[in-house]
Formats: sequence, structure tokens, C-alpha cells
Amino acid sequence: MLAGKRILLIIGGGIAAYKSLDLIRRLRERGAAVTPVLTRAGAEFVTPLSVSALAGEKVHTDLFDLTDEAEMGHIQLSRVADLVVVAPATADLMAKMAHGHANDLASTLLMATDTPVLMAPAMNVRMWEHPATQRNLAQLQADGLHVVGPNAGDMACGEYGPGRMSEPLEIVAAIETALGQGPLAGKRILVTSGPTHEPIDPVRYIANRSSGAQGTAIARALAALGAEVVFVTGPADVPPPQGVQVVRVETAEQMLTAVEAALPADAAVFAAAVADWRVASSSGSKIKKDAGRLPVLDFAENPDILATVSQRKTDRPRLVVGFAAETDDVIANATAKRARKGCDWIVANDVSPATGIMGGTENAVHLITAEGREDWPRMSKQQVATQLAARIAQALG
Repeated sequence: MLAGKRILLIIGGGIAAYKSLDLIRRLRERGAAVTPVLTRAGAEFVTPLSVSALAGEKVHTDLFDLTDEAEMGHIQLSRVADLVVVAPATADLMAKMAHGHANDLASTLLMATDTPVLMAPAMNVRMWEHPATQRNLAQLQADGLHVVGPNAGDMACGEYGPGRMSEPLEIVAAIETALGQGPLAGKRILVTSGPTHEPIDPVRYIANRSSGAQGTAIARALAALGAEVVFVTGPADVPPPQGVQVVRVETAEQMLTAVEAALPADAAVFAAAVADWRVASSSGSKIKKDAGRLPVLDFAENPDILATVSQRKTDRPRLVVGFAAETDDVIANATAKRARKGCDWIVANDVSPATGIMGGTENAVHLITAEGREDWPRMSKQQVATQLAARIAQALG
């Protein structure tokens, strides 16, 4: 799919630079030519020799290399590529791009190019969340730069959160999308995520332990394959991904309304952990504690969003994917759920406390379809998302 395409790869100075070596290999496997540019800081993490060996081309490092200036020059180098990729895009490189600095080869190339640019941010979670970085990100997106990631997870510094560079295959998918070649280009996909909060009174609610991490990862993976993603999310712990249409809701009823408003869609993935019940008549004021007496709460059943969409007579997505979070008899319960709801696929997992999956960084799922079941190994939630997105792309053809 990338045969004949030329990628100018700028490798910034971060621990994630080691992933750039695998990225080069993945791109060349797909027929792309890779011209590498290694920053001075990047060379502290990967060597020019290893980069050059994998790329099969000379590594460019110096803005004032007179031989290169005579042969092609940094202006020419910046314009012969079909796409400029910055991976990892450090906080420093993002700041230079946002403010137009050009004091080394990498930043000068980025200023001189008229080629589309894709960046894969990678940095400590505090650096990523810093207001300056977020301002720079907003400016770069306003300037038209493409962004993939970052992912959330454990970091080399020992902290946890968003800031991990996307995996090489995710970046490859984003490159294909940026070049208008993503397998889901032109497809509209609805994704639900996170818990719902069902109010008891203005300060209390019914909820569950879902962090929204898996749904967020799925939305990110689908967008990386070129899909137009409508992301309907409850009040999740994990921030929504970049580059998708975000619709925020609180309750199951609000989520159903948002889902129906987002149709029609080519596919729908219902990863949200929707509360099964709500308080029939929530109090308009805080329920006071009455010594010796317990409040009586009357419950009502929430709408079944998965079944409602799966059984629509009109505007039903071609592919409807549900999730089954189980603690017992995972396969049997999930298989029965698929038949009962009328969806095409069920992604089932064991969320009993011993697994650490609910609210954790990993998942172990079973994909249940009309053809049978696939048992996937335990892996990161982003890897599950990438694999599921690839299967969805295959199904939508």
C-alpha cells in the first residue's frame, strides 16, 4: 500500500526513539523508501549506523553539511518526500514546530517543507499534560499537522499516563491515512466508551469501575486507519483521543440519544460499560442521612443500547460489535449475549478482580462471531484495539 512512497523520518531525542528502528523496518516491508534525519538528541538513543542499516540510506544529521548542500540542500531534502514523519516528536520538537524555530536540520526541514507532516508525540506524562505542550499541540493541529497518539501506559521514568509513543504499526496506519490510503478511509464508525453515571441525587450516583481506556484505544486505532470516528463517551478517567468527534454524556439515556443521533454509520463498537439500572426518580436535592433509617431506592431498567441498534430496521450499521464484561462462564455468557442482542460480534473478557483488567492497562479477550470464537492472548489495551480495528477494516472491505 506504501509502495513507491518516500517518507522523510525525523527521529527526535527520547527513549521512544528505539521504536523508530522498527518503524523503518515496517515501512520498508510495505515498499516505502525512508530518508532518515537524526537529531543530536536522538543520536543519544539510537546510532546513525543502526538507522542507516535499516533504512538503506544515509542518515542526515547536520544542517551545515557542505557536501549535501552542494548536492541537494536542505530545501530539496524537505520537499522530495510524500510525507514528513516526526517520531518521536518530543516536547522540544513540538515547541520548535509550533513557534517556527529553525536552529538545526530537523527544525529547518520542518519549516522549509510544503509536504504534509505527521507527528507521533512521546514524552513524560507531566510534560504532555503541561499547558505549554497542549497549547503547542493545538497550534500544530490548527496548522494542519497530523497527529498519532500518544498512548497511555507505564513509562520508562516509572510514571503512568498518556505520553507513550504510538506503536510502529499504529504509526504505519496513520501514515497510510495521511496519504489517503487508510483501509477505513471514507467509513464512518461509532464508538461508545467509559461508564455511565446514573444520579441518585445531585451528589451521588451509580457507576462502575470502567476507566474508558479500551474504548479510547479502539477509537484511536480506527481513526488511525482512516475512519471518521464519532466517539460517545461517559465520564471516563482516560481523556478522549485526538482527531475524532467527541460527544460527552453522563447517563445511559443520554448515551442512547447520542448514539441514535450519530447514525447512520458503517460500523458501531459498543465498548461503554453502561449501567443496567438507574434510580427511577432521582432526588432533586441531597438525600439526608436519617439515623436508624435507610433510604429506599426504586430502580428502573436502563435502555439496552446494543440491542436497540442491533435490531434496528433502518440505519443499522453493517457491523455491530458489542462487549461482554463477565466474571463467570465468560464464553457461554458472551455467546448467549450475542444471540440475544442480535449483534454481529461480541468481544468478551473476564473482569473478575483477580485479572486486574477492569481499570488496568491490559486485556485478554475472546472475539465471538457467527463463525465461532477466537482467543486472543493477554496484551495491552492498545494492542487489542489495533487488532480489532484491523479485523473491522477487513470485515468492511
